[in-house]
Amino acid sequence: MLSVRRALGSEGRLLRRLRAYLREESARLRRLARFYEKVQALHQDPKASVDNPLLAFSLIKRLHSDWPNVVYSDEATENTQALHAGFKEVEQELPGAEDLDGAARALMRLQDVYALSVKGMANGVFQRAGASRPPLYSPSRRVSLSADDCFHVGKVAYDTGDYYHSIAWLEEAVGLFRLSYGSWNPEDRSSLEDALDHLAFSYFMAGNISHALSLSREFLHYDPSNQRVARNVAKYEKLLEMGTAASAGPLRRPNGTHLQSRDTYEELCQRPGGQPASEHLPQLHCSYETNGSPYLLLQPAKKEMVQIQPYVALYHDFISDTEAETIKGLAGPWLQRSVVASGEKQQKAEYRISKSAWLKDTTDPVVRSLEQRIAAITGLDLRPPYAEYLQVVNYGLGGHYEPHFDHATEEPPLQNEVGQQDRHGHDLPECGGGRRLHRLHLRQLQRARG
Repeated sequence: MLSVRRALGSEGRLLRRLRAYLREESARLRRLARFYEKVQALHQDPKASVDNPLLAFSLIKRLHSDWPNVVYSDEATENTQALHAGFKEVEQELPGAEDLDGAARALMRLQDVYALSVKGMANGVFQRAGASRPPLYSPSRRVSLSADDCFHVGKVAYDTGDYYHSIAWLEEAVGLFRLSYGSWNPEDRSSLEDALDHLAFSYFMAGNISHALSLSREFLHYDPSNQRVARNVAKYEKLLEMGTAASAGPLRRPNGTHLQSRDTYEELCQRPGGQPASEHLPQLHCSYETNGSPYLLLQPAKKEMVQIQPYVALYHDFISDTEAETIKGLAGPWLQRSVVASGEKQQKAEYRISKSAWLKDTTDPVVRSLEQRIAAITGLDLRPPYAEYLQVVNYGLGGHYEPHFDHATEEPPLQNEVGQQDRHGHDLPECGGGRRLHRLHLRQLQRARG
């Protein structure tokens, strides 16, 4: 998993290198422009070079040495090499293919969890599909996706046989590539032909043969010599003539193996606010609590009752910004990809995407103070083996933990009715990140410092 802040820092260094490259190249091009303008001015009166021995000498000299110096100058190569060297300096910090594919899957999770329009996302708008309501989230800086961006998201789905998502994203890619066809974008690694090819096969696999045929014919318009696509066209035509093509039904979202309570989970994510309206729960209140602990006498905990049966309470301002930053700094060097239990072993899993670190109370006084605070409020003994060490988790971009139990499920304990939950790091900022308690139909919002 990639740290977004670290990625921004790496790109900042690349931007500085590119700025230096552009400055040097601009200076080089200005010098070339001056050479061009000087020579062009001399050509306004060609007879002068014949009559004037000095001009005749300069003409011969330019053709013998000046022009070769201009044409074969190493200056452009040196500028490019400097840019390459700057890239090499940060190359080890840059995201890999796994990071990129994970970010693409994160966009598809957002699309699903919040029922977002793919066209809206491509335009930088987080809008519910088919809804005329205001956007769910309005970022301060709106960023649209390019055709190449949409193609990559669609291809990630395509490569896993997920044609529900690949069709939506590749449709956007095809539309954007059509608008810019014939123009070159330096960042594009794919093309209209690539998008048409993948979209046509996605429709074929989804059972829509006629549309697959139409897209394949469009592909051949741009690349008529492609024999593979020509064979596909012949195959689609034959299937349609024989009437053996399956009718295209509505596309269905793939259901993850571990996501057995998806509807409840997504309803909680889409719900505005974290709990039912207070007018329906008149017994709920807020209070300052010490739990009979001397540790909390001078600074009681701020407690909000969220639900009475079963009992759920939320403690506000439990950790300060300074403490949170200290803990994140302590955990940073130890963060590793989170794992799940698999028998007696632990392994990585696609349904848990995050990095975790564990901090003992001996790590720093801040950790010890936080654990004392937790013990005072809950009355629990946090010493090993009664409790785990403090766990710090970074969900990065697109991180998540699908619905799961926070206990072993071989022999379900009595509390299993309230134990199923999920955590997400990819929530839309104005919708709030945090944890969902599915069996309680509660969504716990988190503060920015968390």
